[in-house]
Amino acid sequence: MALEIELDGLGARILGVLIEKELTTPDQYPLSMNALVAGCNQKNNRDPVLDLLESDVAASVQKLIHRFAVGSVHPAGSRVERFRHNAREVLKVDGPQLAILCELLLRGAQQPGELRARVARMHPIDTLEQLFEALKPMIEAGLVKRLDPLPGSRAERYAQLLSPSAAVPHAPALPVPTPTSLSAPAPAPVAAPAGPPAVSRAEFEELQLKLLELEEKEARLRRQLDHLAWSLGKKLEG
Repeated sequence: MALEIELDGLGARILGVLIEKELTTPDQYPLSMNALVAGCNQKNNRDPVLDLLESDVAASVQKLIHRFAVGSVHPAGSRVERFRHNAREVLKVDGPQLAILCELLLRGAQQPGELRARVARMHPIDTLEQLFEALKPMIEAGLVKRLDPLPGSRAERYAQLLSPSAAVPHAPALPVPTPTSLSAPAPAPVAAPAGPPAVSRAEFEELQLKLLELEEKEARLRRQLDHLAWSLGKKLEG
């Protein structure tokens, strides 16, 4: 399904910030231009971290207003113009789906475990099954795409499609997992060939944790390279 709204990288950041602030600090929402710029340049919960000028953000906001993705308001008794998102009305998302879209706009493609944990600050998602149930209609609507694992990783990733330039390129779509497939028994372990002595369970768990950390760092670097290439008008090889 083709989307009526397609955003550039900066538009994706602005929309993500507006959704995030509504869900996490509703008393400060809608946002003034100063607050919106600060949110776009925020160092936590952002990937990549940016250093945008107010003029850049203001120009992109006007584009979003023309596309009805963002609206402006003048609260009673205030001279300061404030901005709100129209994601619910335009994209037909709310609840966990709105929070998922926000997280993908702010951080790029993510694995299910890290996506569920990060979305929890905006909307509770207790299990991976609940995450997949929320993702399924988003994939069918063309808002989200399921991606192959990164080299050396076994976990699939999910990326938003509102801003193709901000999503991970050259990744084919995969079928959405179901709770039934998730609960299927794991294949029987294959006997390991003779080799070095087996490590202890504690050592094995520590190695697994280090591997997950390396995979996340690799994914973050890849997204930063993709963003840099996009900003220079280049395309990275797959």
